[in-house]
Amino acid sequence: MSDSGRQRQIVELLRDRPFASVRELQERLGVSAATVRRDIDKIAEAGEARKVYGGISALDGAAQASVAYARPYDENRDLAVEAKRRIAALAATMVSDGDAVIVHGGSTCFHLGVRLADRNIRLYTNSMPLAAYLSDHGHCSLTIAGGDLHREPGIIHSLTQAVPFYASKFFIGAQGLCQEGVLESHPLLVRSIVDLSPCADQIVVLADSRKLSIHARNVALPLSRIGTLVTDDGISDADARMLEDAGVMVRIAPGAIQ
Repeated sequence: MSDSGRQRQIVELLRDRPFASVRELQERLGVSAATVRRDIDKIAEAGEARKVYGGISALDGAAQASVAYARPYDENRDLAVEAKRRIAALAATMVSDGDAVIVHGGSTCFHLGVRLADRNIRLYTNSMPLAAYLSDHGHCSLTIAGGDLHREPGIIHSLTQAVPFYASKFFIGAQGLCQEGVLESHPLLVRSIVDLSPCADQIVVLADSRKLSIHARNVALPLSRIGTLVTDDGISDADARMLEDAGVMVRIAPGAIQ
């Protein structure tokens, strides 16, 4: 297939979804990662999409489907993995021995939980994948949310049971992030974030930079409730200024995991 043919396929793919990873495009197009990255550079230079860490993102408003596109957990966990690990590594430095923290469901929060597994902390989570990992591999004090297991999006939640935990920090992920706040499409994620948010002194969002180009349908929390965003170096200057003007501290994960 010609260069232009591959690039057209990538652009067409982004009409139906907000993001495609380098790894996914390699498999779909049958070419090397280097070739995919060159194609992404050409597409971005032509102004047809946005180059982001780990792949390529549709332009704002480029696809109606991207507004409501919520990836299943099993699919999302394989996207932008290196960026998520870098974000998790930086977020882990915000936790001190003896702290009590809440770690929400989601793939970036899962990587944070892995980092905290052997720390001398109290950790509360509603993430079934993280709870299972910490049960097998962790030594931190672990409290698991009560309620029903919802296999998608992989969290445990009760509509009636109070949260028996108070934390210094509540770490959450996001499907999207904009001037209105933290965005999610899945109503259960919105409800659980709202229910847990009063249980912590500070809310920290863990989101790779591509999330700033994804517009989900529901605002889970306004920016005024967010203390810190931990993201990667793909964030634009304009997005960083927007967040800082709203009172959100922006912390950029370094290029290599420490």
